Amino acid sequence: MSRIAIVGAGIGGLAAAVKLAALGHHVEIFEGSSFVGGKCRTESIGGYSFDVGPSLFTLPAVYRDLFLKTGKPLEEELELLSLDPAFEYRFADGATFAYRGSRGALMESITQAFGASAAHQWQTLLERGSEMWRVARDPFIQSPIAPLRSMMRRKGVVRDSRIIAPHRTLRSLGRSIVSDPHLRMLIDRYATYTGSDPRKAPSALLTIPYIESTFGAWHIKGGVGSLSRALAHRAESLGVIIHLSTEVRTIETSSNEVTGVRLENGDFYPAEIVISNADATHTFNSLLDTPRQAAKLAKAAPSLSGFVLLLGLRGRTPGLGHNTVLFPADYDAEFDALFGSSPHLIEDPTIYICSPDDAAMRPHADSESWFVLVNTPGTTFVDWSNQATVERYKNQVIELIEKRGITVRDRIEVCEVRTPADFERENRAPGGGIYGKAGNSRTAALSRTKNSTHIKGLYSVGGSVHPGGGLPMVGIGAEIVCKAIGPAS
Repeated sequence: MSRIAIVGAGIGGLAAAVKLAALGHHVEIFEGSSFVGGKCRTESIGGYSFDVGPSLFTLPAVYRDLFLKTGKPLEEELELLSLDPAFEYRFADGATFAYRGSRGALMESITQAFGASAAHQWQTLLERGSEMWRVARDPFIQSPIAPLRSMMRRKGVVRDSRIIAPHRTLRSLGRSIVSDPHLRMLIDRYATYTGSDPRKAPSALLTIPYIESTFGAWHIKGGVGSLSRALAHRAESLGVIIHLSTEVRTIETSSNEVTGVRLENGDFYPAEIVISNADATHTFNSLLDTPRQAAKLAKAAPSLSGFVLLLGLRGRTPGLGHNTVLFPADYDAEFDALFGSSPHLIEDPTIYICSPDDAAMRPHADSESWFVLVNTPGTTFVDWSNQATVERYKNQVIELIEKRGITVRDRIEVCEVRTPADFERENRAPGGGIYGKAGNSRTAALSRTKNSTHIKGLYSVGGSVHPGGGLPMVGIGAEIVCKAIGPAS
């Protein structure tokens, strides 16, 4: 049995703790905040509840497998609700379409909105995404990052490279398949799932629409943050000790091998294995003295950040589904503002509204809890401590929503704002980046921080390391680490 210390009770840390405890290890988690889940949590304000991190649950099989192999099935812990449609997309020219759950219904929806040719092209796109997922899942996504030389020696690498198209961007490959301008905007949006620019992000992100349309989009009753609490409960039932409000000052090493963690109060917890669920930059800049690794991370640009409104509203909005995206007239202007030479606030941004039809998340039937997200540059480029800037942008976002025919201002009962400065402080994320480092290169997936490190006994999990951000990828990353550590001897 190994003594394992996990730094951070985010989803990656919790998932790793559950699996490792089931494998017979003694696991303790040290979390600086007073709650579990990291970014994945549900907050209650004035009777309204909001998912303040992930608001969509995809690839549930990752967590179904984890729960099933460590005790009761996931569905005995949480109630999963299938979303159909997964999204409604509204465009500046008045066009709309619903991203339906079944493939047939989706094709019908696209045909009604943009024509049969557009539907056929989207089907071709999904088929390409399916091929990419088949090729990339085992050797790249569900496995540790291997040296490029060994990857090039893999059987079938030439054929697989043609499918993945590693030298093409998401935009270039997407536009070679799809010609409708509305659907092209949707393709571009998938880059923002990783905090990246579609003009530079890898074409392999075309796996996202395939995953959404094949494995579905889900809501967890009571909020997606319920997943964090369920993981913590499972971990504790297996003997994991979770220390909340317990900050780790440093990860201690000797002769390039971990010896444990030093807490802010000076206490030392010895451990043969340490897993960091902190942002990779914080791990190698602050928790460790590793100048080479820190310098490498410093060269990579942080992902985009976000400006969030948590709105508790009186009344119900006619025709508003669970997930609604309001696209601007000029999407490239948004990417220029986010990723150009001088990043700045976007005057007409894409607006994402999550309004769960979940009685557990609102005070009464005639009310709505909205999570509103707008992509923004981080703290490096905008002074988010300036309250006048925050107030102006809040009013601007509300006004833009109302211009699209949705009444907001007169219905507000609760309004809280979260800025990149909040994300930087709460998550120790440089610049307030939501997704770690931006994937603004065609080989971004291969340049992420590895799960195992050059220090013996030290591992990393979470959205800032391989295989990436989002609940499914974080869960897969935790599984990679657990396989590397193995069962207790």
